[in-house]
Parts: sequence; C-alpha cells; structure tokens
Amino acid sequence: MHIEGKAYRTIWFENNIVKIIDQTKLPHKFIIKELKTVKDSINAIKTMEVRGAPLIGATAAYGLVLSIIEKNDQSFLKKSSEDLINSRPTAINLKWAVDRMMNKLKGINSNDILNTAIKEAKAIVEEDVSFCKNIGLNGLKIIKEISKKKKDTVNILTHCNAGWLATIDWGTATSPIYHAHQKGIKVHVWVDETRPRNQGANLTSYELNEEGIPNTIIADNTGGILMQRGQVDMCIVGTDRTLANGDVCNKIGTYLKALAAKDNNVPFYVALPSSTIDWNIKDAKDIPIEERNSEELSHIDGVNKKGEVEKVLIYPKKSKAMNLAFDITPAKYVTALITEKGVCDASREGLEKLFK
Repeated sequence: MHIEGKAYRTIWFENNIVKIIDQTKLPHKFIIKELKTVKDSINAIKTMEVRGAPLIGATAAYGLVLSIIEKNDQSFLKKSSEDLINSRPTAINLKWAVDRMMNKLKGINSNDILNTAIKEAKAIVEEDVSFCKNIGLNGLKIIKEISKKKKDTVNILTHCNAGWLATIDWGTATSPIYHAHQKGIKVHVWVDETRPRNQGANLTSYELNEEGIPNTIIADNTGGILMQRGQVDMCIVGTDRTLANGDVCNKIGTYLKALAAKDNNVPFYVALPSSTIDWNIKDAKDIPIEERNSEELSHIDGVNKKGEVEKVLIYPKKSKAMNLAFDITPAKYVTALITEKGVCDASREGLEKLFK
C-alpha cells in the first residue's frame, strides 16, 4: 500500500538491518526505524512500534535473524526465541513464526545458518502478503454481492486496525475493502476509534485516507445505533487468535460489536490468515489475555498548538484503570471466516474443510 503516494511495506530487511514503520508515531509523524539487535525486535513488539498478529510474527522471524547476526550461538538463539515468544502473549502468529524459524534452523551448521534464517524470514513475509491478498479476493465476493443488491455505497464497519499496517501489505479486514475500491465498487468505512490506543482512528483511517477510500471515525460505542438505523451493511474485523471451533480473540470491544450486529441482522465477518488459527487450545478461557499498562487509558497523545506531539493525562490522578487488550467473540456471533483459502463457517468443520 501507499503513504504520500509511495509504496511501502511495514517491515523489510536491508544490509543486515530490519526496518519498520514506527506505528507509535502515526498518524502525526511518519518515521522509519532501524532494528539492529534481537532486543530491538523484542522492544518493538512490546512497545507496539509494530503490532497486528501477522506483523508481530514477521518481526519475530527477523528478530531471530538479528540474533544470529549478533551472536552465532545456539544457546543465544534459543534464549532469543524464548524472549520473543514472551514479548506479547495473545497473538498466536508470534509463537507460530518463532517455532517455524527454529524448526527450519535445526541441524543447520554455523556457516549456513544466517542465510537459511534470512531466507525463511523472507518466506514468512512473502507468504503473508500472498495470504492477505487472497483474503481480499475472497472477501471481495461478499462486498460485490451486497453492492449488487443495494445498488449503492456499501457501508462497512471495522474495529481496531486489521489493515496493511497490521500485516506486511493489504491487511486482513481491509484487504476486501482495498480490492473492492480498486474494482470501482463504492465503499464507505465506519472506523471505530478503538480506545485506548486509538488504532482505528490513528491507523485504519490514516491508511484508508492514503488509498483514497471514504471513511468516518466514530466513537467505539456508536456502531450499535448505526446498525439500528440501517447504516451498516456488514462488519469486518481481524483476529489475533482464532480457535479451531471458530471462537475469535481480537481487540477489546470486538465482542460488543458482534452482539450488536447479531441483534440487528448485520453480517459479522472475521478475516484471518491460517497462521492465526490455534488448533490446540480447546477452550477460549485458556487464551492468555494481555493486560497492558493502565497509562494507555489514562493518557492520550495529541498535537498541541506548537505542532508538537504531546502526551496528556485525561483521568483524575487518583483513579485506577484496567486495560485488557483483547476479548473473545464466540463463534455463534460470527457469520463466517474469510481466509486465504476461501470463506467458511466459524466452526471446526468449516476450518477443517479448508485446512485439513
């Protein structure tokens, strides 16, 4: 996708350095940051300079490359892999990418291990781009059908940022939207601001603007009344972990959107690459839900009169805050899952038909 008309990906490898778009600075500043050590990669994941399940996985894969460049030693590599996995607990792509890299590097001698690691990390990146593009093509069919019936602009509600900034390119939830826009289908996106980090307002709206797609930022609690008024034709969200039974773990607030959609007969779709499927956990209660620093709730970034980005306190000083990052949407509220291999029911049977 593009920023100021120039094509970018969210992460790339150049001269033994990993380069990322620092997403903590968007939308007010566009900064490319260099990661030179595995600790840089871990910090980028922890501080959400990179975020979104697929991008976290890619950053972890390149983190292992940086680990080998830093110190070509098996014990250091193993420790690096453990530290990367522990950097954020909820998004399954992180562990998936690290496990894939470590399995690939088993038994590789020290002379060949770096080239093997670089090749595998790049393969993970290219695979994600392909998956996200195909998610878009599969989701495009749904938007086309709504457009054909409605003969007017298709209004789509999305939550958080499951756009190209959360992946390598295209995005998951946004990929069908980008494909529809490129095909000349009129779309408009309702963008939940997505407190507390405002990834919808700061990132989704930002990237949609750069592609010329009409969008409107709304407060997180606005979606329900828009659905009641018939102003939402469909919802598309991403996911950080989807269980084999179809339960979806995504940004906090997703569950409430699904409930509102169900009550108003608005189709609720979840877009995901297969790397986000957890085939092992049976009960959603066993998914580790990340609880982040309460300061993300109590403080907010903005641009002051001098044009400087400034963090300000918005809560009473004595107030406590709880900052759970994700919630669980049961499969019964999900209309269908949009994957790189097709669209399926949110169920074990549906997923196994595509992937087993």
